[in-house]
Amino acid sequence: MVYEEVLKAVFPLLDGKDLASCMRVCRQWRDIARDDYFWKCLCVKRWPSICKRPTPPPLTYQKFYRTFYKRHSRRMLLPPRLSFDDLEFYIDIWAEERIIFSEVITGPVLRTGIKTLPAGISEMLKFHLEGPEYKMTVPVEPRLTVPLSQTVSVSVLVGRRDTNKVACIINKALFDYIDRTAYRALAFDYLDFSPIYPFVSGIRAWISLLFMEDGKDGVIDVFGIEMDFCDAANSEEEVLWLLDMLDWK
Repeated sequence: MVYEEVLKAVFPLLDGKDLASCMRVCRQWRDIARDDYFWKCLCVKRWPSICKRPTPPPLTYQKFYRTFYKRHSRRMLLPPRLSFDDLEFYIDIWAEERIIFSEVITGPVLRTGIKTLPAGISEMLKFHLEGPEYKMTVPVEPRLTVPLSQTVSVSVLVGRRDTNKVACIINKALFDYIDRTAYRALAFDYLDFSPIYPFVSGIRAWISLLFMEDGKDGVIDVFGIEMDFCDAANSEEEVLWLLDMLDWK
């Protein structure tokens, strides 16, 4: 009895992790530590207001503490309902009001990306393209020369072959930032989601012009285009779920 009284005096002083460890020592310790009073003591320290309820929570205090004491790890996504095989991307780029690039890129081509990087690109850009972040790239063939003195803008639409619907990813966004250390010109736009997702907002689609290191003065020599959604999606499955949430028309 004295032994049990010592345990009952010590257990309220422990944190949740240590109290849970004590339950694995032996059957006697488990039976004592299972007393919901000890777990209520822990809940009082972390959520004092919940213990002021006139009736206890629907869970025991032990289950309540174990449920809410730490943020749960990210749940695995279900398989996406979309496939890159169902998609095609319509990319249009203007310099001032003159179209300088207009192509339909199929989903599999955008997913495959640039297989072989051309010689002459900077090490910084090569490091970026070979990095772990999920990105979609497509080569520009023949290469595209873009004048830095002109306003350059881009639009990207995406079409679904399975439903014949189209959604907007980027709507006439300006390439208003040129990262000369990474040899990328960047533009972005905020995604327009379906009304069935009213609380999803503020997610950007980024598109970059990838250019060579030894370009002429006043122009950039573009060899590829990159698109990513790294604000919110950093895997193929996440990108497909994000695209599925767009406002398809």
